[in-house]
Amino acid sequence: MPPSTGPGFAVLLTGFSGAGKSTVAEELLRRWTAQREVTVLDGDIVRTMLSQGLSFSREDRDLNIRRIGWVSAEVVRHGGAVIIAAIAPYDGAREDARTMVEAYGVFGLVHLSTPLEVCEGRDVKGLYARARTGEIGSFTGISDPYELPTRPDVVVDTSELPVEASADAIEAYLRQRDIELP
Repeated sequence: MPPSTGPGFAVLLTGFSGAGKSTVAEELLRRWTAQREVTVLDGDIVRTMLSQGLSFSREDRDLNIRRIGWVSAEVVRHGGAVIIAAIAPYDGAREDARTMVEAYGVFGLVHLSTPLEVCEGRDVKGLYARARTGEIGSFTGISDPYELPTRPDVVVDTSELPVEASADAIEAYLRQRDIELP
């Protein structure tokens, strides 16, 4: 892969389970890897490695996002690009991640505002159904809150926009912030 060029940046894709975070992340990764080093921090993978042992309490969810923010800031500090795909349900932790990254480069908070009903309809693992019966506790959107971002940089609804158009909207924001993209 080529070395990173220009300032580092991080994009945090936040929204309900099934909103399209991983799908949009894959599209962005496909577009950007020809030009620069790109790190992807997927919430599910981070939970098994960097944040293993954390519960789904508010405190632990916030700690998880702060850890992701710190790792992202380190990558950005060295000129890298980071795509974060995490539910990140609480606004304060998202803003903490923003502050850490912006100390070194550009941060983009992308709210995938896909409606809960659409996300439930996409749920091939049956997580929403299990959460509705109480089998899974502390499930965002069912038994745990999702705080709408107070300062989103981009808002996309993947039930209305195809993945390519969602990625285009994110790239348009980054270009406004003087990030060079292919």
